[in-house]
Amino acid sequence: MSMTENPVAGSAAALVERVSLASLFLSFLRVSMCGFGGGLVWARRMVVDQRRWLSEAEFADTLSFCQFLPGPNIASVTLCVGHRLRGPAGAAAALAGFILVPWSVGFGLGALWLHFADLAVLQGILAGVSAAAAGLLIATGLRLLAPQRRRPAALVFAALAFAGLVFVKLPLLMVVFGLAPLSIAAARFESAAR
Repeated sequence: MSMTENPVAGSAAALVERVSLASLFLSFLRVSMCGFGGGLVWARRMVVDQRRWLSEAEFADTLSFCQFLPGPNIASVTLCVGHRLRGPAGAAAALAGFILVPWSVGFGLGALWLHFADLAVLQGILAGVSAAAAGLLIATGLRLLAPQRRRPAALVFAALAFAGLVFVKLPLLMVVFGLAPLSIAAARFESAAR
């Protein structure tokens, strides 16, 4: 399925008519306010499960593309989803919603954290939040893998990426750029075989 097809919502023109800029702004504002530790989990839930703006496969494709872009993946996903649904204005609305209030809150909390970082209770709270964020990230990874379960080549590349990052401890960029040509060739071979 190409990045322009959307079996869930119909044609791209129908999406532009259905999704308002305010809806993009408020939806990604909600994602950022819930998304402690990144927001990817909440963005996927909102975009795929709740709003049905993209299918699971389309979200996975968007995230895969965003892995190649510099900066945080969630910011790139926000821009891509906003742009896909409403063009440049949608990208701006989604990104503004995603960063406006959280940056304000983040700057304030960051200043407090710097002042009180040595408190044991604060360190305990942050350790708990880190564990919860790791669990959410693992759950999202498994959900992103679900649409690929019928594609053995995709599962092999997922396993290779995991092994490269976790066991070999290669940098993310090296894993992505190392596996990208191979996975593209495998996808071409797979589509030609159909």
